[in-house]
Amino acid sequence: MGEGLFEVGSSGHGTPEHGAGREPRRRAADPAPPSRSAESYFHPGAHAPLAVRMRPRTLDEVVGQEQVLGEGAPLRRLIEGRGESSVILYGPPGTGKTTVASLIAGTSGHRFEALSALNSGVKEVRAVIDTARRMLVDGVSTVLFIDEVHRFSRTQQDALLSAVENRTVLLVAATTENPSFSVVAPLLSRSLLVQLTPLAPADIATLLRRAVDDPRGFGGSVTLTDEACDRLTALAAGDARRALTYLEAAAETVQDSGGEITVETVALSTDRAVARYDRDGDQHYDIVSAFIKSIRGSDPDAALHYLARMIDAGEDPRFIARRLVIHASEDIGMADPTALQIAVAAHQAVSFIGMPEGRIPLAQATVHLATAAKSNSVISAVDAALADVRAGKGTVVPPHLRDGHYSGAEGLGNAVGYRYPHDDPRGVLAQDYLPEDLAGARYYEPTDHGRERQISATLDTLRSIVRDGR
Repeated sequence: MGEGLFEVGSSGHGTPEHGAGREPRRRAADPAPPSRSAESYFHPGAHAPLAVRMRPRTLDEVVGQEQVLGEGAPLRRLIEGRGESSVILYGPPGTGKTTVASLIAGTSGHRFEALSALNSGVKEVRAVIDTARRMLVDGVSTVLFIDEVHRFSRTQQDALLSAVENRTVLLVAATTENPSFSVVAPLLSRSLLVQLTPLAPADIATLLRRAVDDPRGFGGSVTLTDEACDRLTALAAGDARRALTYLEAAAETVQDSGGEITVETVALSTDRAVARYDRDGDQHYDIVSAFIKSIRGSDPDAALHYLARMIDAGEDPRFIARRLVIHASEDIGMADPTALQIAVAAHQAVSFIGMPEGRIPLAQATVHLATAAKSNSVISAVDAALADVRAGKGTVVPPHLRDGHYSGAEGLGNAVGYRYPHDDPRGVLAQDYLPEDLAGARYYEPTDHGRERQISATLDTLRSIVRDGR
């Protein structure tokens, strides 16, 4: 039999598979390779944590995510067994990625396999695909679930490409990281990308009430006050798993004392919310982006909110301070020259006093920059100058500006004709400073914001003297 073919039964008929090596002969009577069922994987039993026990078993039980689970949506068709596309589920923790994967995997007629990025290599990936290929010949399709697919190396992800493209497996991959950065482009192009969002407070409250009453949860053995429900909802911050975990912790403290979960009960078991923040992921970039844009937009309250989120999540305070230093020149510049001084001082203060006290100078700098007059004229000026330099303009320095401090410089014409500004009573005089092919170029254009209003008037006077001789 030729390379790339594998035999089924004793007839010798083969099925071509692009990119595949020779497969061993398998008799039709061979039993199907063992695989863990989707049911046992996603619903391990009564001993499981509350969040796992309450995982929806049908589409009707799913709460939230209407934007991707609506009637006719590709993801809904996939769950209902009417779709064939592999899917990458992307979203923060507790938004239903594993739930959706369990519903897809439970579709009638599918065999289930799961791989973990922590203990699976390319060998394990290929073994699952080889088994799926053999099962497909007998009409049995395979759902391959990979949680946290961003932890798979590029080589591991590449090993999936042919199987996904040829639909040897129906890949259901979940990730909390932006797939644009963490999943290889060929795998993205072969899959349906679905983004899940944090659940609304009303959805979280529905899940909490359901867990209290449902036999899979507490079956009515505990009660939850409205105030406690509101508190748990706030602490969850859109994360269903976190909400149910906090509920379970609160329930454990009241089982021997009447079973009523109150705000005080919640406070005893969970005293604070956990910021949704990953210093290597989207939240890092999204929050620092919102931080800078709030300062640029002159909203100190919003800026302080995002500063607090970064501090609470343990962000490196030096990183925050560096962003403030950059912003002080990029978006404020000469409209308030003290902004850079304040930002640099905050960076120095944080460097030698550390945290948590460092939060104070960071907050001071944040408020100063947010309330300062804004101007991007400095960055616009330097970028315009760079554009001319990179376009090849202004290569020759005017002779009278060249260095004249070495022997022979005068013979070359260097520094000859240079006029010393301090010889003029005004401290400024008419003289060409730009290269000849850039004569008259204007890079810095001050606004009328803050101190730049004064600078603008001064600059007009200076340019009239230096360039026009007036």
